[in-house]
Amino acid sequence: MPAHDAIRRTELYPPLDPFASGFLAVDSIHRIYWEESGNPAGIPVLFLHGGPGAGATPAHRRFFDPAVYRIVIFDQRGSGRSTPHGEVRANTTPLLVADIERLRRERGIDRFVLFGGSWGSTLALAYAQAHPECVRGLVLRGIFLSRESELEWFLYGMRTVFPEAWRAFAEFLPPAERRDLLTSYHRRLVDPDPAIHMPAARAWSTFEGSCSTLMPSMETVASFGEDHKALGLARIEAHYFINGSFLREGQLLEDVGRIREIPAVIVQGRYDMVCPIVSADDLARAWPEAQYTIVPDAGHSAMEPGIRAALVGAMERFKRLA
Repeated sequence: MPAHDAIRRTELYPPLDPFASGFLAVDSIHRIYWEESGNPAGIPVLFLHGGPGAGATPAHRRFFDPAVYRIVIFDQRGSGRSTPHGEVRANTTPLLVADIERLRRERGIDRFVLFGGSWGSTLALAYAQAHPECVRGLVLRGIFLSRESELEWFLYGMRTVFPEAWRAFAEFLPPAERRDLLTSYHRRLVDPDPAIHMPAARAWSTFEGSCSTLMPSMETVASFGEDHKALGLARIEAHYFINGSFLREGQLLEDVGRIREIPAVIVQGRYDMVCPIVSADDLARAWPEAQYTIVPDAGHSAMEPGIRAALVGAMERFKRLA
């Protein structure tokens, strides 16, 4: 996919409603919400939300030309509209990969484009490496490979750039518990008492939201602090992080050879503090066939203008996969 190809559109498409939606029971605990919009006969594209635990929103349909793409969106286990909300039992990366494969078969899709940012990029890579024959292409943003160094950065390193946000995050805990933020937060987040888990969820999620944009965005911070989103995001992130995201250390880089022939675009904000550019750089070096776009004036959020434009532009070029 040559880097010099013209980008025909850079703005989000107008809002649209699903033409189909429902719930898929994937085991005795979890029911995952799914929806489809756009062209029922179009190129299938699967949107993979971040977090883990953040859930999808109606705005996520708008990265794709609805005349060309069959837009499939689902909320991962415990996230968004899926039930039970915030559930961490039977919630692992291999199970999420299995859910994608089951949803693909249930919806009668042969192969699809995977579109994922942040944790969505992690899950897209994990699925593609497990089922490369089912993937037409990948559009990945804000790369997160779930290595120990990345978790350490999220929990402690971001204070070098956002000291006031990190201080609020750390000082939510009693002084004796600040030496191990992940364990201390995890213990609170999985506590069944809302009086214990909700304040911790708001503190965790607000910290992440505060660090997600290049310029301060009160709208973003408020969204991350909303109870439903905060609980799903914080509890499930802590669950995944304390378990190493149920991946081998370095697994997603080591297994890039399985997907190098799949067309791919990597979009990364230069000043992404949540998922620093070093991970995208490592992935691009391991995968030279992928088109690598660095947005010079952006942080982590997919909705920042430069990131948004690069993602929409990538999907414009992927129309040739028809």
